[in-house]
Amino acid sequence: MDEIKVKRDSRMITPGDVFYDLSESYDKGLQYVKEAIARGAEKIVTERNYPLENLEIIKDVRKEFGEACAKEYGYPARALKLIGITGTNGKTTCTHIIYELLKRSHIKVARIGTMGIHYEDVDKDYDMTTPDADILQREFYEMKKRGIECVVMEVSAHAISQKRIEGLKFDIGVLTNITQDHLDYFGSMENYAKTKLSFFDSKYIKSAVVNIDDNNALSLFKEEKVPTIFYGVKNPADVFAVNVKNVANGSGFYCNVFDEVYDIKTKLFGDYNVMNVLASLSVCASLGVDMNKASAELKNIEPVEGRFNVVNIGGKKIVVDFAHTPDGLDKVLMTAKSLSPRHLYCVFGCGGNRDVDKRHKMGSIAEKYCDYVCLTDDNPRFEDEMKIISDIEAGMTKPHFVEPDRAKAIKKMFGYMQSGDIMVVAGKGAEKYQIIGDKKLNYSDFDVINSLLKKDKAKEEYGN
Repeated sequence: MDEIKVKRDSRMITPGDVFYDLSESYDKGLQYVKEAIARGAEKIVTERNYPLENLEIIKDVRKEFGEACAKEYGYPARALKLIGITGTNGKTTCTHIIYELLKRSHIKVARIGTMGIHYEDVDKDYDMTTPDADILQREFYEMKKRGIECVVMEVSAHAISQKRIEGLKFDIGVLTNITQDHLDYFGSMENYAKTKLSFFDSKYIKSAVVNIDDNNALSLFKEEKVPTIFYGVKNPADVFAVNVKNVANGSGFYCNVFDEVYDIKTKLFGDYNVMNVLASLSVCASLGVDMNKASAELKNIEPVEGRFNVVNIGGKKIVVDFAHTPDGLDKVLMTAKSLSPRHLYCVFGCGGNRDVDKRHKMGSIAEKYCDYVCLTDDNPRFEDEMKIISDIEAGMTKPHFVEPDRAKAIKKMFGYMQSGDIMVVAGKGAEKYQIIGDKKLNYSDFDVINSLLKKDKAKEEYGN
């Protein structure tokens, strides 16, 4: 397909294109619009009355942009089954499980989310969990050409707010949970929750799969605007788990799916991953997947990179996890504690120029579960690293360590550990960078831990 004529990047404008002004400020917008005109834009679509000619002023430019992109590519998503997963935590893991189960059921499937876009031999990275409308529609167009039947994708609150999913109709929408995150953007939990829940409308989805145990979600989810399947453990549900047992190599339970019972074994740790499995099985059942085959295949699915990955170094275990919210950290540390470590360590920080209110809460959670806590950097961006750490310390009353250099912090805590101890390194997961100021520096928790593993192996081999 030739390059589409609908653009949001003024630098990409060619003569005859239509430029959609999605800028967040008047001054930036005016700058981009002038550049688009200079490059030959045929029309400017905007919400602002700039002192320029050839403007089409509308009320909701993001909505119009999404729909224009879908039209430009010939509405490719209509030929695909779309599963959209939203929620504060669990989106990536659910996407991963559903993708794997559908693939193993011989369904041609693609996934979109934090880990990028992947299907068949295609593997692409994007900065955003849910790409913008032009990227999504282009990818759907390519998927349709390749014969993809189903797409399972993460739908972030930002994507809903910024209308990146306009022009799409999802066959199934999944709500994993609603806990604190992104209040720097949404301002309040109420606004954040409302944004998440706005996805669960017949405008966007045909049916829903919802966590009945999440109070924030359920208290607001009073009206079923679409057919809904509920899953959970604590409350009566259509899909539920009983006899949950967490062990060192994963978890097991019996799962009731519409009154049919399956024996589940999985390599995924923790009660929160039991919920992710229930959500995934609910989706697969809705799509008509053979539940006997799906339940059997679960034991072969590896955890997502950066989600409770366990590295054993001489009897000392290090858990790498993406947990970066109060609820996420609580669940990961609770799971690590359930493995009965000799001592539990935690290394974590909070992102700069992001939700400040969650920092002290995460400090309090860390010291509740852990014997030793070390506060460190996690993408400080333009904030002073010690100010961020001080905000975390506001929720702490016990002695703890501080080492802003993340690699040094991990190595320092590892040096204190003994066989039988567990250290949780939280916040970055599979991220391969550290954002300091406007620089994105190469960094990986796994690289640091692998260096410790290599040293341990060398020590065993050479005895020094």
